[in-house]
Amino acid sequence: MTDVFGLSHKDASPVTGQSRHEQVVFCSDERSGLRAIIAIHNTALGPALGGTRFYPYESEQAALADVLNLSRAMAYKNAIAGLDLGGGKAVIIGDPAKDKNEAMLRAFGRFVQSLGGRYFTACDVGTFSEDMDVMARESSYVTGRTLAHGGAGDSSILTAYGVFQGMRAAAEHSWGVPSLRGRRVGVEGVGKVGNRLVGHLVEDGAEVVVCDVSERAVEQLVRRHPQVRVVADRAALTASALDVYAPCALGGALDDETVAHLNATVVCGGANNQLAHPGVEKQLADRGILYAPDYVVNAGGVIQVADEIEGFNMGRARAKATQIYDTTLKIFSSAAEDGVPPAVAADRLAERRMSDVGRIRGIWLGH
Repeated sequence: MTDVFGLSHKDASPVTGQSRHEQVVFCSDERSGLRAIIAIHNTALGPALGGTRFYPYESEQAALADVLNLSRAMAYKNAIAGLDLGGGKAVIIGDPAKDKNEAMLRAFGRFVQSLGGRYFTACDVGTFSEDMDVMARESSYVTGRTLAHGGAGDSSILTAYGVFQGMRAAAEHSWGVPSLRGRRVGVEGVGKVGNRLVGHLVEDGAEVVVCDVSERAVEQLVRRHPQVRVVADRAALTASALDVYAPCALGGALDDETVAHLNATVVCGGANNQLAHPGVEKQLADRGILYAPDYVVNAGGVIQVADEIEGFNMGRARAKATQIYDTTLKIFSSAAEDGVPPAVAADRLAERRMSDVGRIRGIWLGH
């Protein structure tokens, strides 16, 4: 079928150039229609944590490529966020609007449980806190649950907040002021995260331009924020004169064509895996566009759900997500000092923590 151990996937470290996953699990339950893949990239810092994406992939190969990329990004995201957690991710193949059912979610929960705590799941595209409650009826390794069940609720709250903190850091680095007031920000994708991000930006005094493939999502946003301007698609958005481009839809938004025509000073958004392939980060740097690494600025969501493991406290989680501002500034500074793109500086920082802290796990505790 697919060479899981090969290097044919896009999942390759910009630093090592290699694909490395500890475990890839294929999950199937014919009666409920479940077809899922769980990928654990790295557990050097602790059990893997990453959401479950429910998406109508065109093929199993496409689903596998996505879950490998996403799980690697989670390892780096959790490391740079200062969490004692490794990187994992899961995908369920199907259309959540048509295929999702209780038996499927519970079957998936049992597969998560079968890993014995090596992987904690949470919400992602196509899944919600209510779905996590259903999975949790079969597994004790589920985060992102509803408030009614003692969970953190919708993780997009702190995801958007963290992206906004990263954007403030980019503004500080670029213009000397940690504010988006008077800046034109283009947000691609106004779903769970993009919608909340627009709220932060409007409150901060930014001029906001948006696009989304969902007319309903745009209509709902404009009802709340009538001052927001709408354009037809990504091409129209990136061709606009922007101070900040914020990709908040699916990954791969920063491809060769988009970067070549991008008319922005800063890129900072909530989507995962924004760089379509290795080398795009250099193209951005060569054009003088400051890139805030996606897994650094969108870590607020994982910070929020990870806090459930200790017993959720929103104040504590929000305080940790606020630190994304300082982390992003540190990465910009390190990148400038080393003469590398911020994406490379971020990878180096995450890899150093995984190596330094992960090494300590080798100290024998006698049990």
